[in-house]
Amino acid sequence: MAKYYENSTVFNYNYEQVLQGFWKRYPNPYSTHVLSEDTIQREIRDDGKLYSKRILTKTNRVPKWGERFFKAKFVCIVEESLVDPKAKTLTTHTRNIGFNRIMSVTERVVYQADHHGKTIANRSAWIDSQVFGFATPIRAFGCERFKKNCQKSNLGFNYILGILFPLQNPNSSLHQQDVTQKFKDVAKTAGEHMKEQIYQASHYNVSQN
Repeated sequence: MAKYYENSTVFNYNYEQVLQGFWKRYPNPYSTHVLSEDTIQREIRDDGKLYSKRILTKTNRVPKWGERFFKAKFVCIVEESLVDPKAKTLTTHTRNIGFNRIMSVTERVVYQADHHGKTIANRSAWIDSQVFGFATPIRAFGCERFKKNCQKSNLGFNYILGILFPLQNPNSSLHQQDVTQKFKDVAKTAGEHMKEQIYQASHYNVSQN
């Protein structure tokens, strides 16, 4: 039986700000495992809602015992989102591509404006594995890693929101020059990290051949 996990997060920013920040949340220092993001579809349909589909590439680090199952250095994630301007909601569905038999992670997040000028994110996730004899520990591992990634994701999202809307945080000492430099530093770090991962993957493939 698949592991189920859910939680709620309150962002101290209004819905419009969270919506803007959502598309700009990478790169950030808490999500260096996210190597790339590409929008492959985006359209406003007849119902007035915005539909988007993106592909994200992430590192795939596993413990020693998991190396017998997980050989890939990267994993690709499909992210489908729906923006409803009337209801003021942003709904996302994400799932990993490939390796689904080993471990599949399906996530649904609904960002919705509350009545206090803040935004609530309600997250649900299902982690499953079909590996005979090892499904239970793989599910448990996947669930724990997902929880940790959620914490990092929230920290990274708040980091970006704090840069985009510094006046929302009166204790913030960020100035415009500091903001620009932080963006440059984070982008540089992410770029170097991605190059390193690509080199390692290429070296791994050559050694295998």
